[in-house]
Amino acid sequence: MGLLPVSGAALRSDTRVREAARDIGARYGVDYTDDAAVTALLAERRKSLETEQRRPAAYLGLLTLMAGMFLPFGIPLSPALDAHLFAVLGAAGALTVVGAALLVHARAQWKQALRNGPLAGYREVLGIARAHGIPLAHIPPWLEGRTTGGGGKGAAPIPTYPPVEPIPQAPSDAPPDSTPAPTPAPPAPASVSVSVPPKPSAVSHYEHMADAGGWHDETGCLLFLAGAGGVTWAVTVGTAVGYAALLLVPVAVWIWLAGRRQGREKEELREEALKYVTALEAAQAAGARVPELSPQLRALLDDHH
Repeated sequence: MGLLPVSGAALRSDTRVREAARDIGARYGVDYTDDAAVTALLAERRKSLETEQRRPAAYLGLLTLMAGMFLPFGIPLSPALDAHLFAVLGAAGALTVVGAALLVHARAQWKQALRNGPLAGYREVLGIARAHGIPLAHIPPWLEGRTTGGGGKGAAPIPTYPPVEPIPQAPSDAPPDSTPAPTPAPPAPASVSVSVPPKPSAVSHYEHMADAGGWHDETGCLLFLAGAGGVTWAVTVGTAVGYAALLLVPVAVWIWLAGRRQGREKEELREEALKYVTALEAAQAAGARVPELSPQLRALLDDHH
């Protein structure tokens, strides 16, 4: 089923959130507390949005815009274009305007598909759940109109509502009252019958080093080139000091090996992190309330899907 931002069991754990989700779902014809229905909705809408981005108007607008922008650069290369300079510049301007208009139209259509319909209701439910203290495990970037790994609020961010205080518990030693006590509301169904799997140390290590590294290849290449350049200078000029640059070559090899070793370790830890995310998905499907994922695990989940 995949990891949802929040499970239906978590939404049903708070009667206020449950009622709000049902009211919103009634407007859009979707039961947002049904994990299977939400999974199908997200899969269908994501595919629809990807199709919206690949419409012919978007490609045609991009090609037209590029033709209008690059046409003036061909004037010095073609005497025929140079002879009709003003006509060519006018055509370039018209192509630029038409291309930009097509891209803006395609973007507007994509935003409309993203902001309206059941996705808007689902984002409203997520905002209400967050306001009531229910953690959102992971929000897919496309759901908010963000690029994968991109920051910012996106074209359709999750709405923000004022935090809501938890339901106060009635005191057990309350004094008797002459007025009859109201009939208590039925208790909310139990939501968390499955515990969230603990985070292994390997996953914590992956979160710590996921953003580390990436500089070994570039640094090793620069050191190798510096060593080769020093030797070339020594041979050409006849200065023996240049041969000392040969010491940079084993340093470059050592850095390359260190980078390769770090890459293997990171890949092994990445597999452990994927197993942990899979265990979280299973726990959520069984009714557990999954906490918010770390940025490293969210990025891993985005890349994996």
